[in-house]
Amino acid sequence: QVHLVESGGGLVQAGDSLKLSCQGSGRAFPTYTVAWFRQAPGKEREFVAAITWNDERTYNTDSMKGRFTISRDNAKNAAYLQMDNLNPEDTAIYLCAARAGRILTTASLYNYWGQGTQVTVSS
Repeated sequence: QVHLVESGGGLVQAGDSLKLSCQGSGRAFPTYTVAWFRQAPGKEREFVAAITWNDERTYNTDSMKGRFTISRDNAKNAAYLQMDNLNPEDTAIYLCAARAGRILTTASLYNYWGQGTQVTVSS
């Protein structure tokens, strides 16, 4: 069983940066693939990035790859999402998810979820 808690969201201006944290619990957390998804009002949950236990990383789009960086610290049972040069289109609830096995980009295939942290970017 893995329990996830996100933090680090907030209200920022366009061009600013934020670093989101995902604190995991459970001995299995370091072995899990961890992903970040986001969900804007009225939109479907969208894959942002994921990282495996051994630091293989996948990003959704070239735009995210250039501005977002996913990382993890297995000693701290934590994963992070550094977001730079934010724009209003990045406004959403950001959720951390975990699964055993390889990176997948479909939300329904992740077994464990946090409650999310709100990111709001003003223009």
